[in-house]
Amino acid sequence: MTPEQQAKAFQAGFTTKAVGEGTGLGLSIAKEIIEEKHGGSIDFESAPGRGTTFHVRIPVRHTRSQA
Repeated sequence: MTPEQQAKAFQAGFTTKAVGEGTGLGLSIAKEIIEEKHGGSIDFESAPGRGTTFHVRIPVRHTRSQA
């Protein structure tokens, strides 16, 4: 992704696909679920022409077993 695309990646309605091929909601919905529902984070690293890697981190919650 270009730097301009990276800046808009998580905005609802933003897509790099052709008109009619995407809604631009996937990453914005994913971000909401990961961050707000699970207390995690999502970020990425990208190099134009080389690809993009997304990093999703969701905290693990340990529960104590009752003895």
